[in-house]
Amino acid sequence: MKPTIVFLHGLASNGTRWWDFVARTRLTGWRILRPNLRGAAGASDRGRIGMRQWCEDLAQLLDGPAVIAGHCLGANIALNFAVRHPQLAAGLVLIEPMPPRALTGKLGFLRHFRFVPLAIAWLVRGLNALGLYRRRIEPMDLEALDKSLRAGTTDLARYASLFADLRSLPTATYLQALAAVGDPLPDLSRITCPVLVLTSKNTTMTDLARARTELAPLPAAEFVQLDAEHWIPTEQPEAMCRTIEDWISRKGLGKAP
Repeated sequence: MKPTIVFLHGLASNGTRWWDFVARTRLTGWRILRPNLRGAAGASDRGRIGMRQWCEDLAQLLDGPAVIAGHCLGANIALNFAVRHPQLAAGLVLIEPMPPRALTGKLGFLRHFRFVPLAIAWLVRGLNALGLYRRRIEPMDLEALDKSLRAGTTDLARYASLFADLRSLPTATYLQALAAVGDPLPDLSRITCPVLVLTSKNTTMTDLARARTELAPLPAAEFVQLDAEHWIPTEQPEAMCRTIEDWISRKGLGKAP
């Protein structure tokens, strides 16, 4: 059976986030999965979402141990999954993880006030149940967006635009996912598989020193910093790809047990 790596997208994103990795990777003997998580951008799912649902969905997707990679919220999901299903996590790749205690700027309020977006989400879901909701949810194609960035026809501000995100997400779904960014991390000392952590040198979303402190309980973590603001798969696709491939090779994760 081929070794498997699963890529989990972040907040207000979907599986198209990983188009560039799939296009350039040398992991030709691997099965590469990039699922749309429940409530992914472009979907009209207005139900309940959160760490439990995402982790259980991922467990059902796998038929054996896999390397679990995630960006942003996806990295936090990967940590939760490794604690809930350790037998299925052969290794973790955390790309710009978001430890709640390290969040800064506008996201910093989630550490203490994540109940606010959750409460609003429940209210909106109630309205949805009464038939009050937007009928059109726009698709999200991050391959097209990335290519427009590289062509100079858009800029990184588009990737952090709340209004643009909400065009591709039901309001209740976005609010629940936003609140999940503020979920406390699980007991990281329980994660014994190899871990690669990629952080952005110029991020304004987390305090890098604090983030590293929060992730310090990971007993087998390796940290690499890249010159990016937050969207490493878009800003540093080549460096990200080669770093992951090198780490996988050094850890022997593609070898049969």
